[in-house]
Amino acid sequence: MSNDMSNLNMEREKLEIIKWVTSLKDDTAIERLRMLRAKPRKLDWWNEITDEEKSAIDKGLADIKAGRVRPHKEAKKLYEKWL
Repeated sequence: MSNDMSNLNMEREKLEIIKWVTSLKDDTAIERLRMLRAKPRKLDWWNEITDEEKSAIDKGLADIKAGRVRPHKEAKKLYEKWL
């Protein structure tokens, strides 16, 4: 019975997506959907980024764990001349 409910929920979700897609006005979103259909990606993005990017992410996560963070307002004020 739960498999039937799962299938029903999946069908309902598909219909919601179809409804959403038919209302899109954004060419970029439509192009991305077209690309997804042409080449579905099943790879994990982590495996596709460079070692440099992975290192930067790991450093950022370590900074968060160590409490080396600033509120968004402070960061925005600090970098406002470049924004």
